[in-house]
This record gives sequence, C-alpha cells and structure tokens, in this order.
Amino acid sequence: MALHLDKEQVRKHLRMEELIPAMEKALIDFSAGKVTQPVRLVITVDPPGGFFGMMPARTPDGLGIKLVTFYPKNAERGIPTHMATIFLADPETGAPLAVMDGTLITEMRTAAVSAAATKLLASSDAKILAILGSGVQARSHVEALRLVRRFEEVRVWSPTKAHAEQFAKQIGAKAMSAEDVVRGADVVVIATSSKTPVLCGTWLKGGCHVNAVGACRPDWRELDDEAMANVVFVDSREAAVKESGDVILSGTEIYAELGEALARKVPARANETTIFKSLGMAVEDIAAAMLVYRSATAQFREGRPP
Repeated sequence: MALHLDKEQVRKHLRMEELIPAMEKALIDFSAGKVTQPVRLVITVDPPGGFFGMMPARTPDGLGIKLVTFYPKNAERGIPTHMATIFLADPETGAPLAVMDGTLITEMRTAAVSAAATKLLASSDAKILAILGSGVQARSHVEALRLVRRFEEVRVWSPTKAHAEQFAKQIGAKAMSAEDVVRGADVVVIATSSKTPVLCGTWLKGGCHVNAVGACRPDWRELDDEAMANVVFVDSREAAVKESGDVILSGTEIYAELGEALARKVPARANETTIFKSLGMAVEDIAAAMLVYRSATAQFREGRPP
C-alpha cells in the first residue's frame, strides 16, 4: 500500500544536513547522463494567471513525478505561491510507493541546491550574505547557506519594505535598499517574483557568488545583462535555454552545469564572479522525496507511525 505523507510528516523526515549532499549527487547524476528527465511541461492557467507544471524523472535512486502549481497572486491572499505533490513509483514494477506533499520539498531542495553551489563557488571565508526577497525561499536559503559558510552579517531587501524589516528581525539581519544589500556582499541570493531585473551587475563585488532562483519563465528576469556577463552556471542547459529569461534575453553563454563542476569535469572558477541560475529539476524532487520515503518506511518498520 502506498504511503501518504502530508507536509508535517514530510518535515519530520527531511533534514537540510542530509539534503545538501543528496542534491550534489542528484546534480552529478543528471549531468553525467544517468537521469531520464524531460524539460517540465507547463500549462498556463489564465485567468487568473497561474501555471501548472508536470515534472517526471527516472533517476538512479527512484522514479516519480512532481505536479506543481505557481500562482504569483496567491501572495496577496496570504497563501503559498507554489504548491506541489510528489508521486513515487517502484522502478521495478511500476507499483505506487508514496504520495507526499511536495511544497516543503520544493522549498528545501531549492535552497539545498543553492547551498551546494555556494559550497563549491563562494569564497571559503565569505562573511556577508545578501538576500533579495523575503518569502519562503529567502527563509529556506538562510537556513541552508548557514550550513556551508559562517556569515558574520546578513542583509535583506524586499520589494515590500515592511516584509523586509519583519524578515530581517526574525533572522537577525539588516534591512536595506537593494543596492546597499548587494554591494560588498560575498554571497547573494535573489529569490523574488519580479519579471524585470532587480539586481544590477555593477553592484556585485568581484569574486562574489550569486544564487538566482526566481524568474522561471522565458520572458521574466531578475538580473541585468551586466550581471549575466559573469561566469554562469545552470542546473540544466536544456531547461535554461527554454525557461530562463535571464539566460535567453541576455544572450549570455552558459559556462557549465553545476553537476559538471561538482564532478570536477570543468574548473569551478570560484575566484571569479559566479552566477548560478537555478530553475529546479525533477531529479532534485525525486532525490528529496526518496530521502523522506526511506526515513518514513524505516520508522514504519519499527512499528511507529510515519
């Protein structure tokens, strides 16, 4: 019988410390050609202006699909902009293994992938973290990146000043203007719902590292052309040239997939200014869901509820 796990049950079985190395392995497997994964299929739901995405993958660890919705206007309603469900199947028989909430997995695996990128590409003595955004991804990134670097200062900007100030207070950070947040920062996270650039390349400190996780549509952008003129890493080349407005509209040259650099197939170029453009992939979702599934079934075998 398939397991059914809600968000709180998923939370019990998913730890960021375990998720980061799992994401490194997933990215390496993907770039090594060990994963069958089409670019996500997205249906536009207009009105009201939402998106419905389907993300299947067969990986060395599992088989499954994530169904995800993205409704930007949900922020005005006080409900999540992203909601998701993940279905796992037995690769040997096709039998259902689990159905679980994928919203928390999406939130955590995105930050864990950025942490893997930061661990590889950011200066080892990075001290200042800049966060552009104040939503769930901003929060998750603070948690994940603090596991791979010891930051002495965290700065926050959000399009809504009150949100920035509230978020900054919660995490012990300083709320500033976007430019002041970025200037001099060693690591930058940009996680907004903006459709036009909010980060200027002229603000970036030489040798800093940027994790860009918003602007997931081919006509949306978070970074200007000057920012995208740096060394650009992506999770998937195929997806980036179809889905990323930052890549498509800037005409930038993609240097490498992150999995190639993690596997040491290309130099990391960590002494240069690096941009990791993250779109998110099904292989990440399946790897994270398998961590949850294994933990939950182990607990179930011990006679405890998952």
